[in-house]
Amino acid sequence: MLGFKEDIEDIADSADKQLKLETQLRDDIIKFWEDAELEIKTWKGVDTPCTLGGNIQDIQDKLEEHIMALNQMNAMRYVTPFKAEVVEKITLIADVTDIIEKWLKVQTLWTNLVSVFSSGDISKQMPTESKRFKAIHAQWLKIMERAHEQRNVI
Repeated sequence: MLGFKEDIEDIADSADKQLKLETQLRDDIIKFWEDAELEIKTWKGVDTPCTLGGNIQDIQDKLEEHIMALNQMNAMRYVTPFKAEVVEKITLIADVTDIIEKWLKVQTLWTNLVSVFSSGDISKQMPTESKRFKAIHAQWLKIMERAHEQRNVI
């Protein structure tokens, strides 16, 4: 065995680093997203949950943190047994990040338009746009209702 000491140490070191990487991937990242939920709140005069709120900044921070950790893992030589899973999670978390960013942009536009079209004067002056917004408003509320029912971030 002494003749293979360096090889054995290298194999043991690699196995230890792979175990740490697997633990970080499975216990820190994957497990976190299994339980992470969005907080959907009501908004000015709308009685149903219709806006992302409360914890959304924490969610975005965690997404960013985990994508950086996954990219670091992906660059390590010890990732080989988990490479496909790491690449899959990078793609998934990047997609979720993009969706949440777009969702928040649409939400900002919607909240601005709700204020505009809730005034009776604007609705009378712009009946076509008002009718169009009412349809969009109903669609938004349906989407947010579904998000409220199934709150898991992923």
